[in-house]
Amino acid sequence: MIGDTLAEYSCVYLTQTSGLNAEKTSALRRACFKEGIKMLCVKNTLLKKALEASEIDYSELYDLLHGETTLLLSNTGNAPAKLIKNFRQKNDTLPMLKGAYVEETVYVGEESLETLANIKSKNELIADVIGLLQSPAKNVISALNSGAGKLHGILETLSNK
Repeated sequence: MIGDTLAEYSCVYLTQTSGLNAEKTSALRRACFKEGIKMLCVKNTLLKKALEASEIDYSELYDLLHGETTLLLSNTGNAPAKLIKNFRQKNDTLPMLKGAYVEETVYVGEESLETLANIKSKNELIADVIGLLQSPAKNVISALNSGAGKLHGILETLSNK
């Protein structure tokens, strides 16, 4: 079950949510659902077996499987990190980031949260590339349009003389 769920997502966040009361845990679940993030509270032994059985090498995350572990799964690399940061603004220091596997890279520890939140998603990168590709074409079209107007003005002036 956990292995099948892991296979559906490209980004895996390991967090600690113990210490959140029922109301805050429900709020976190609602926030995850709203952002399209799957939240699972799992037993570490079952999670380790699922990670080991996966085609992806999650071995660097094994040392983080202690205490209570909550999985946040997403196909957008920065979505869980942004959700954690936003949730913390209202709810102290939880959830805490234990580690994450995003874009074939492992991030370990709480200090990685800011880095993960600033990673651009695939769609954001595509938009940046398209913007860069469109910029030179827009400049050429703008120059041609302004040049055509100037040329028209010069020709009109010459024809009037």
